[in-house]
Amino acid sequence: MSIEISRTHGLLKEALDYRAMRQDMIASNIANADTPFYKPRDVRFEEMLAQKADQLLSRGEKKLQMAQTHGAHIPPKEESSSLKASTFYRDGHMARNDGNSVDIDVETTEMSKNAVMFDALINTNKKSARIFKSVIEASGKVSS
Repeated sequence: MSIEISRTHGLLKEALDYRAMRQDMIASNIANADTPFYKPRDVRFEEMLAQKADQLLSRGEKKLQMAQTHGAHIPPKEESSSLKASTFYRDGHMARNDGNSVDIDVETTEMSKNAVMFDALINTNKKSARIFKSVIEASGKVSS
């Protein structure tokens, strides 16, 4: 059993997973900087997160919930999302004589940007946890 702190808590977890996946992909690009004919890859996840946020925050299309009139009825099945991160080859860089188009400057810049975003997500998660912890502590003081 897990406690849902907020509707966006799951989105935060997915965003952290994405950032970790992107860090691995950038590290792979750097590791293959000398591999002949290697094309740098990246992952596109922002569109999926935006759509997921719309679903979580009910900013999108309103959906009529199915009524369950008896406890023995089978609950409605949640629609599974086909939203996934998509990988692509980063284009626009000159390939060297060996056909490799990894640009170390671009990769290290992307890695730095990704690290800043990861840190921001971690700090957001810590702040949410501190708020949740203070509410629990405050409720314990009231009942004592």
